[in-house]
Amino acid sequence: MNRLEIYNTLTRTKEVFQPLNPPFVGMYVCGPTVYGHAHLGHARSALTFDVVFRYLKYLGYQVRYVRNVTDVGHLTDEVHGEGEDKLIKQARLEKLEPMEVAQRFTDSYHRDMDALNNLRPSIEPRASGHIPEQISMIREIMDKGFAYESNGSVYFSVRKYNEAYPYGILSGRKVEDLMEGYRELEGQEEKHDRLDFALWKKADSGHIMQWDSPWGVGFPGWHIECTAMSTKYLGPVFDIHGGGLDLMFPHHEAEVAQANAAHHPCAHEHRNEARYWLHCNMITIGGQKMGKSLNNSISLHQFYSGDHQALDKAYPPMAIRFFVLQGHYRSTLDFSNEGLTAAWKAWKKLSLAYEAALIIRDKGNPSVISVPEFFGDAESFGQRCSGSMNDDLNTAKVIAEMFGVQGLLQKLSTEPSLLNQVPAEAIQALAQDYITWFSDILGLLPESGGEVNGRKDEALAGLVEILIQQRKDAKAAKDFEKADAIRKQLEALHIYLKDSREGVSWTYEPDREI
Repeated sequence: MNRLEIYNTLTRTKEVFQPLNPPFVGMYVCGPTVYGHAHLGHARSALTFDVVFRYLKYLGYQVRYVRNVTDVGHLTDEVHGEGEDKLIKQARLEKLEPMEVAQRFTDSYHRDMDALNNLRPSIEPRASGHIPEQISMIREIMDKGFAYESNGSVYFSVRKYNEAYPYGILSGRKVEDLMEGYRELEGQEEKHDRLDFALWKKADSGHIMQWDSPWGVGFPGWHIECTAMSTKYLGPVFDIHGGGLDLMFPHHEAEVAQANAAHHPCAHEHRNEARYWLHCNMITIGGQKMGKSLNNSISLHQFYSGDHQALDKAYPPMAIRFFVLQGHYRSTLDFSNEGLTAAWKAWKKLSLAYEAALIIRDKGNPSVISVPEFFGDAESFGQRCSGSMNDDLNTAKVIAEMFGVQGLLQKLSTEPSLLNQVPAEAIQALAQDYITWFSDILGLLPESGGEVNGRKDEALAGLVEILIQQRKDAKAAKDFEKADAIRKQLEALHIYLKDSREGVSWTYEPDREI
């Protein structure tokens, strides 16, 4: 397969990827709501689209990757658009300003994603920083007749929209079926219909976060944020919209409706917000979706430190990255200690092959003409990886291909005489292809972590600093048992801390006996 094919949730089929304006690609991905630490489910979405970002760039596209930060408007009842703002609720519990909470957990999210070796997006807009754009889009939707003001709030009319377009085109839900599942909620008398969702909510006098608008003081609804920000940075129609499967309804469905209502007022102009909708499946724990609202999530901080009752041990970020990428992004992935430990061991094997590839990349004997039998079909390794990736971004098959050559790479690096039997061009191509797929596309880092070709790994440094801060916090709280446990966990990974007046320093010493 020479062309990239991806599964488009909008059409329920695999389609050849054809960007609107090649070589440029616009991709929008729903990012975190920053009221708590990132958990494994957040990691799956971020990792999935990090690899999409990497692979599109590998194919030669110039990608503008936009991932938002939601710091206002995400209410506790996501389906009905009611309840309390999640971030304000957390701020009240901690007795802090909402933006303090937002900044702290945004920083935490960045540290966790950096530790996983995710590339930063091209643009990372905050919802609170784009209030004018949201107000402008709400006015457009109202002008087209698809929204109405009620008691200082503005609601999107689902039935009015459904008269012009099929509401539910993304999720496959029908308006009639939705009506049966909707319950009466306090405050819904403001709505003309139970299906309608808020574009703008009137703020009561005690609401901490509020802005002036043509309809009075209030704050934006959750759905309008993403439509406004994606439009600002990518235009009214762009190439890829991504996110977790749990966001398909109501969030992404509402985005489709808002974009059509604002930008395509005639039915024959119905083009949707994005041409390709990609959804990664959920992380489950015991068969149930992992999430903060279900009180069953394990934060990435806890995976890195092992500080959770469900964890047998601490897991390095690359074990988590490998665990996620070894499954196809559209399949459910169930957490278990056994699965993570197996992923850790598998990553170590591929990591050794990566280091072997670095050693042998520039070796070989150019006088050798024929390819020996033991080299097998390794010459086509890179092509097979591309074929797997072009088949709906199948990282699981890419990893299988890497296991197919990892033994050969290690053998070639440990038995120098074999290098003289393989043409330089062939061995260099295999080594370089393996390095490219391991590092550049899958975004894996080698087990050596601290030093690769004399370069200190930034992701490892970020992780260690997170644990040093956790140890510092534990000592400040006089939890010396936890502080000592963190030190021992780091030493088990050959990372040694040194306390001094200037602070805490660390070294990575793989040859030092524990």
